Amino acid sequence: MQGIILRGIGGFFYAMDDQGEVHTLRAQNKLRRERMKPLVGDRVEMEPGTGEEDGWVLAIHPRKNQLVRPPVANVDKVLVVAAAASPDPDLAMIDRLLVNIRLAGIQPLLAVTKADLNPENAREICRQYARAGVSPVAVCAPEGRGIPELRQALQGSVHALAGQSGAGKSSLINALYGLELETGDLSRKIERGKNTTRRCELIPVSGGGMVLDTPGFSLLDTPLMEPEKLKELYPEFAPYEGKCFFSPCLHAHEPKCAARDAVAEGEIDARRHGRYVEFLEETKKRWKERYG
Repeated sequence: MQGIILRGIGGFFYAMDDQGEVHTLRAQNKLRRERMKPLVGDRVEMEPGTGEEDGWVLAIHPRKNQLVRPPVANVDKVLVVAAAASPDPDLAMIDRLLVNIRLAGIQPLLAVTKADLNPENAREICRQYARAGVSPVAVCAPEGRGIPELRQALQGSVHALAGQSGAGKSSLINALYGLELETGDLSRKIERGKNTTRRCELIPVSGGGMVLDTPGFSLLDTPLMEPEKLKELYPEFAPYEGKCFFSPCLHAHEPKCAARDAVAEGEIDARRHGRYVEFLEETKKRWKERYG
């Protein structure tokens, strides 16, 4: 029998079969020996339990993609969530997250929540990412603003929400699908969001598709890669490839760079480009020291 892993807790996995029934499973020892740990979103072969006995995960189907943070597999889209205010948006973390998502071959989207608390900041963030291939949408979940656009963009897909703690991911899921996930307020002591979601969980939603509710986080490393690869993960550079004086061009400090000219002319957002240059220097350093 086949199923899909909805969640995993303490060595137990909960998988839904094609008839919508959820089974409690454990991973067979051979999977542990092969160091194959089931992830939320995995399609698996399973043997349901009988009576009070738990069933077994027998095999994991090949994954089309996989993320480490959040630890999920077989995702069609990731909706990155940034708050316009409370907590202050960490756009460097958003950029790192987008790099990871694209490296995994997943389509990213961007929602800017709490737009009612700081409308100008919400518009500014959307402007920064207008050419970043993420279709940014300013959202006010309590008022329903931006919800229809997001719901249409996500319909029928397996999708995850990821971003800073306290950015309003659970509230956004509730508004999108009429659910009642636990939500939390911002911690006044440290100005961080309370992490009301403590595990990854795949939830079937109306209109088809499934949504992953995932814990928020505030730190994310740029993955180890060849420095030349990084620019390929920034869609705003694509129109200028092959137009620079030097080849290859990393679009950072090189003279006669078409992408840098586009930054100067306002075609590429200067702040996002500045964060890219910082990432590039970090990537160069890590690549140089990879054997150290």
